[in-house]
Parts: sequence; C-alpha cells; structure tokens
Amino acid sequence: MTIDGVKTIGLIGAGHIGSQVARAAIASGYDVVISNSRGPETLTDLVFELGSRARAGITEEAAAAGDLVVVAIPLKAIGDVPVEPLVGKVVIDTNNYYPRRDGSIAALDNHSSTSSELLQARLRGAHVVKAFNHIYARQITTDGAPPRTRNRRALVVAGDDLVAKAQVAELIDGFGFDVVDAGPLAESWRIQPGTPGYVTSLNAEELTAALAAAQRG
Repeated sequence: MTIDGVKTIGLIGAGHIGSQVARAAIASGYDVVISNSRGPETLTDLVFELGSRARAGITEEAAAAGDLVVVAIPLKAIGDVPVEPLVGKVVIDTNNYYPRRDGSIAALDNHSSTSSELLQARLRGAHVVKAFNHIYARQITTDGAPPRTRNRRALVVAGDDLVAKAQVAELIDGFGFDVVDAGPLAESWRIQPGTPGYVTSLNAEELTAALAAAQRG
C-alpha cells in the first residue's frame, strides 16, 4: 500500500542503504529514480535488477522526479545535494557522522548540531526527516513484518515537521516496521552510532526506552 500523493521515490545515493530502500520501495509499489555520484551508466545492473519501475538519472533528476526523496550519501558529500528541486519536498536523511570518513565537523564534535540539522540547513524549504540510519542495510528488506506482528521491529523518525514525519512513518510502516518518533532533528543524536538503539533489533517499547537511555558523546 502506497502513500497518497507519493508515486515516485527519488534516491540520491545508490550504495548499501540507497539500493535497499529502492528494493523496498519497488516491493511496496512505488516507482524509483536512483542516482549516484558516478553517473547513471554505472547503475545499469541495479536498474535491471529492480525492473521496469526503476530508472537511473543524475542527482538533479532523482531530486526533481521524487515525490519523496531519500539522501543516502556520505555526510561529507551533502554539499552536492541539489537545493532547488527539493524545495517543499519531504527528504529522508539516512546519514551518520563518521569522522574517519567525513573528516572532523566542529558542530557535531561539540554537540551544537546534528548531522540531520546540517542537511536541513542546506535544504532550506525542504522538510528533512531522519530515518533508516540505525538499521543494517540488508535488514531493510529482510526484517519487515505485517502490522500487529508480535515484537515487530521498530525504526525511528525524527524531524521538525509533523506532517513530513507522518508521511515517512507511513512509508516505514509499509516497509514492515513500527515507528517511534524521537522528536525534532535536534534530538536525532539519540539514534546515532554508539547509542543503545543503533543497529539493534528492538520493538517499539524497547526502542523508546533505548532513546531515553541514550547519552550524548
């Protein structure tokens, strides 16, 4: 079952997370437009696997085509995310801060911001929602279960726009997971690497407790 008003999901990034979200989206009945930094021609095999509901494009095409857009690229590359095509859209941020990969970012090291707030600051006019950053990529397509399944795995959303969070929560539920709201983007650190809920299979009650137990730094 798809979300009202969402037919196509755009994906900026076709790595582990991006490709798995694309697979889950196709299985849920969405079209996808997928992109990476190396060009559409490098995505031929993935698009062939995904089938007729998928096509590859450049980043700007994925951003423009998506009714909802997923950013699944390294944090150090968010300066490459196009701004104008995403104005007014819901943007899912799947990222985590890894200093060895991304370099040192003072605002994250001193806890004055979160990685999702940095993306939101770039994408003024978009509605950024943190999701899919605390699950192993392969589990996006293997760990889902029907609603009301006992101990159904839960995933977090965080964001500053309630309507945007509700839309992403509906998408996640369609992928087979319960949803726990972690609050605004400023609280998204509660599910970053090193916290109790990170890459741990928990039901909604357990994940809520893990968020509460998280300590920054």
